[in-house]
Amino acid sequence: MATEISRHEAWLMAARPHTLPAAAAPVIVGTGLAVHEGLFAPLPALAALVGAFLIQIGANFANDYYDAVKGVDTDEREGFTRVTQTGLIPPEQVKLAMYGTFALSILLGTYLVYVGGLPILVLGLASVASGVAYAGGPYPLGSHGLGDLFVFVFFGVLAVMGTYYVQAAALLAAPFTIGIPPGTVTLTAFVVSLPVAAISTGILVVNNVRDIETDAKSGKRSLAVIVGLRWSRVEYAALFAVAYLVPVWLWLGAGVSPVVLLPLVTLPFVVSVVRTVWTETSGEALNPALARTAQLLAAYSVLFAVGLVA
Repeated sequence: MATEISRHEAWLMAARPHTLPAAAAPVIVGTGLAVHEGLFAPLPALAALVGAFLIQIGANFANDYYDAVKGVDTDEREGFTRVTQTGLIPPEQVKLAMYGTFALSILLGTYLVYVGGLPILVLGLASVASGVAYAGGPYPLGSHGLGDLFVFVFFGVLAVMGTYYVQAAALLAAPFTIGIPPGTVTLTAFVVSLPVAAISTGILVVNNVRDIETDAKSGKRSLAVIVGLRWSRVEYAALFAVAYLVPVWLWLGAGVSPVVLLPLVTLPFVVSVVRTVWTETSGEALNPALARTAQLLAAYSVLFAVGLVA
């Protein structure tokens, strides 16, 4: 296999560019809210986007490396090719790429710390540490049933609120602020973050449902392994329910324009993918469902942001 794939292709596999829309989604929604509130700041928004890409790629490298060296990835796995486990790239090189990518995200983060102060420093370091801790360290989050919570919090709630925060802070606060400036952390920002958090977590749920048997054999106790197939499917459906109720609440409960309901046009696709996850267990069926969930996240986020801006 290693001779059939070029070095460039192997590194693309390791970086998993198909996951980048999931990294962009919270930045798109957070920026949409910033425009809605009259607090759009282009440079912090761009820095947040690039930083999100770097943290996502670093987490991908970490997941590839640690799952291989810990024996979680095996030849029985039905998901996308892992370069460390298959021998396409030596483990030490993947590990070095992980550290290098996270280092770049920290370097870029110095600008965001200048804009957002101590809160962004804490958030940025916690995001990098969690990206490593998901699959590595003495207590890997993904192997102890905490992966879903990790994604919901860091790739959803904090990513959206952090994007909004740096733009609001750029306009409402002095550089290197120590505390949280008024108007930068709001209930609306939290509510707006929930759909991204929910659908991002849904991507992980499909991944874990597909791998439930191989994960159990390798000793990886994902949430799907702990609660079982039925409750994982319930979780998946419930996450979409949360995502699609939020725009309705913003319209009826917060007085936002009905244009915020734009994401609801994707509901027919949600019904289709939920039906697949509820009825299928093979990688042949769930890999496309995984891709469709990621596509739904991208489409939802763009439509949601447009609704907020309008």
